[in-house]
Amino acid sequence: MIKSKLIISCIAILLLLSAFNLFAQTELGVGADLVSRYVWRGTDYGQAPSIQPGLDFTTSGFSVGFWGAYQLGRDASSLPADELDFYLGYSFAIGSSSLDLVVTDYFFPNAGGRFGDFDGDGKGSHIVEVGGTFTLPESFPLYLSAYVNAHNDPDNSSYFELGYSTAVNEVGLDIFAGASPGGTNMFYGTEKFGFVNVGITASKEIKITEDFSLPIFGSFIINPSTDEAHFLFGISL
Repeated sequence: MIKSKLIISCIAILLLLSAFNLFAQTELGVGADLVSRYVWRGTDYGQAPSIQPGLDFTTSGFSVGFWGAYQLGRDASSLPADELDFYLGYSFAIGSSSLDLVVTDYFFPNAGGRFGDFDGDGKGSHIVEVGGTFTLPESFPLYLSAYVNAHNDPDNSSYFELGYSTAVNEVGLDIFAGASPGGTNMFYGTEKFGFVNVGITASKEIKITEDFSLPIFGSFIINPSTDEAHFLFGISL
């Protein structure tokens, strides 16, 4: 009996030390973006400013995080387009390139569903998406992303994006073009293949003090499938 307790105690101590070691190596990120519009893959959600908090834990290539979007104002006749997401990702190098894999659970509190409702066939409160991004080396930082809805979307809607990142006079530039094969439920606003998210994002840091700089960004986005254009401004905190 004493021997068993000793073994259990040793295992508990080892697990505790492992946990402390894991937390010591874990990076914690917390912040928020304030944007003039919440535009996601070419669609304007809510047509109002949005505050978008984020919290993530990263260790040994793995990441776990939460992300949200909450409207700051809206038309009185419409529900706020609030959103709460959970994601699990893994990043690793392939030579001088990189591959980022992610599973994302999208939950929309104002869609009339409950958080615990994980039904499928378009009836539940959650949509689960799987995907990844392959990025070439820094000498030519071209990336290709692919995502597909794996749960609660009868169409299994998918989205593909090709982009390139560069900088001009300390201003970061991201150029991107995203498309979807479409679907009967028009998850991306189109029933057939079409480009839904084409644009450019410029970003820079404004120095406030010696120790603090404020990141800002602006995006011009066109959705050729719905014949819409968006221009938004954001601040990262």
